[in-house]
Formats: sequence, C-alpha cells, structure tokens
Amino acid sequence: MKAVRIHEHGDVSTLRYEEIPIPQPEKGQARVKIAAAGVNFIDIYKRKGLYPVSLPATLGMEGGGIVDALGPGVKEVRVGDRAAYAMETGSYAEYAVVDAWKLVPLPNEVDFQQGTAVMLQGLTAHYLSHSTFPLKKGDTALIHAAAGGVGQLLVQLAVMRGARVIATTSTPEKAKLAKGAGAHDVILYTQQDFAEEVKNLTKGRGVDVVYDSVGQETFWKSLDSLRPRGMMVLYGQSSGPVPPIDLQVFNLKGGLFVTRPSLQHYAGTREELLGRARDLFQWMRSKELRVVVDKTFPLQNAADAHRYLEARLTQGKVLLIP
Repeated sequence: MKAVRIHEHGDVSTLRYEEIPIPQPEKGQARVKIAAAGVNFIDIYKRKGLYPVSLPATLGMEGGGIVDALGPGVKEVRVGDRAAYAMETGSYAEYAVVDAWKLVPLPNEVDFQQGTAVMLQGLTAHYLSHSTFPLKKGDTALIHAAAGGVGQLLVQLAVMRGARVIATTSTPEKAKLAKGAGAHDVILYTQQDFAEEVKNLTKGRGVDVVYDSVGQETFWKSLDSLRPRGMMVLYGQSSGPVPPIDLQVFNLKGGLFVTRPSLQHYAGTREELLGRARDLFQWMRSKELRVVVDKTFPLQNAADAHRYLEARLTQGKVLLIP
C-alpha cells in the first residue's frame, strides 16, 4: 500500500510517499481501508520531533473508512462497518490498523469526510467545553484561532452552552468565519492588543476561561485576560511551546488555574468516547453543529497540507484522500 512516512525529523521535505506492506490486525485490533485522513498540528509536532515517535513512522492520528479485517477477539465492530477514529497513529496511508475500541461507527447521514473531520477536532471541542471547563450560561470564554478547525467547532459548542464568546483571529476574512460560527465579539490579534480589548469588552473583569491552542505567542496575554481564579486551558502550541514558568506567576495574576489537557485524557474509555461522539453526530444531524471541511489534498501531497496548516491559513478541517 501507499503511505506517507518520516525516517527523520525536520521540515516537510522529510515526508516520504512510499510503498510499505499492508498492516495486519492483531488481537483487539481492526484494519480500516482509509477514505479520509485528518491533518492536525500533532502530526507536525511529530514530524518536527517535538512529540516522541519511533522512526520510521507513518503519520496521521485520525481517519475514517471501511473496516475490512479484524484481529482475534474484536467485538466492537464488524467487517464492512463504516467507522472513524482518532488517537491512533498511521492514517496517512491506504490502510491503517486501529485498536477496535477506538473506532466510532458512523451514522448513515454522516459521510467519511464529515465523520473524519469531527473526530479529533470535534471530540476536542466537546471535552474542552463540556469537561475541562464546563461552560454554563453567563460564562465568558476567550477562544483563540477561532476560525480554525477546532476553533469554529468550539465557538459553536460554547454558544450552545450559553456562554458569551470573545474570539481572536488574524484577518478580517477569518473574523467573518468566527462570527458565522456564533462568536459575540471578534478581536483581530494582528492589529489589536487582545488582552486590552478583552478587558474593555468585559469592563475590566476578564474572562472566565481562555481556550488557547496557539501557545508561545499568546500565553502570557491570555493569562492577563483572565478574571481572578479564571482558568487557562492550553491545548496546543501552533506557535511553539510555552517556556518553563515559575508557578508563583499564577498567584500574582489572580490565583489562576492552568491545565494542559489532551484528548486521550478525556476519551480514554469506549464509553466516554462514544458518548462524546454521539453528541456530535446528533448535533450534526439536527444542523445545530456545522462541520467545515476547508481543503482536501491527495495523500501524496501531504507536504502541501502541512505547509497550509503551518501557515495558519486553515478555515476549517484539512483532509488527505488516499
């Protein structure tokens, strides 16, 4: 089969489109014939060596397609099932082997691209808004990168929870996307000091929570945007990792809470995974949640997809199609 792998860490030139053996499922695993693979910043982190990975490695943490083979003892899915998944490396390929408990059955109304698009990013938006800081009516949330894949979903879910959303984007075009997703206020962080604007918009109080996937560039001003005892939720680092911090800073800035979650901590059991996925699919069917597939690239053009993501040009989900 064809796959995109890395043999060393580095820039997009390390991505190789090559022939490798079709993987065989072992006990508790299922093989999926991939129809769509999600492109996420975690793939870039692994390519660069920011996250550990054994080399050579087939990238891709998210995929969707048809189950075509089962290992011993699998009861969660059957051959022929339509399914999608996240949290398993290897989707930049024509076939991927996945722990069967991670496979989410796709409803007939949800196609492979939409189903794949909502796995990692939709599940992330769900746990951020429902569990990490469970938003409620009257809360105010600052959401960075609000026009991106997670951002647009998170804005929609936050509004559904009754929260006021202050969004940041880099361009007027992206500001329209954030507004279209339901953001009440949008700040162009490339033209305005977002911490000052947040204080103005909240009459000096600050927000209850910041959802920050940008990291290094936004972290300190995100802290300055919080109310006393507010929560900083750092769930990505698209601009680079946040340097080490003296924890006394969080005391001086108002007794703040800071957390660095990931999906594996909030969908670590099949019950929790399926519960979040069922919510997302139900909202998609009822048109309460709009999932935007921004661009698709052929699998062999994975380098172009990475360039697009790293340039922060995305306006929704980016997918690879084998």
